[in-house]
Amino acid sequence: MKRNATAVWEGSLKEGAGKISLESKTLENAQYSFKTRFEQGNGTNPEELIAAAHAGCFTMQLTAYIGEEGYEVESIETKCDIDFQDGSIVGSHLTLSAKIKGITDEKFQELVTKAETKCPVSRLLNTKITSEATLA
Repeated sequence: MKRNATAVWEGSLKEGAGKISLESKTLENAQYSFKTRFEQGNGTNPEELIAAAHAGCFTMQLTAYIGEEGYEVESIETKCDIDFQDGSIVGSHLTLSAKIKGITDEKFQELVTKAETKCPVSRLLNTKITSEATLA
């Protein structure tokens, strides 16, 4: 399986702007610019899209591991913070809260750690990955 996204940029780095679209069309012609990446502006940026991808991938991987262990997921909510400093992504922090029937906190933390290291996006990122997980 292959997926794609397209970025189109017009103009210089600081004065120009671009649009990002996904093959699925769920994001189409989303505006991004120097301001949305390095200052405050309306639109998205690559780091925000990476955060969305990491949160989504990790949550699905964790759900799979929980199911394999015989537990039932009621809900998992994951927030991902990408730390972008001096032109590099230096960290990805996952904060999650989950409702899972019958699981102990010890088993939950074990599966969180496993998903943190094994989800495809985690493996793609060449950065420090941390997490903070709580059972609701």
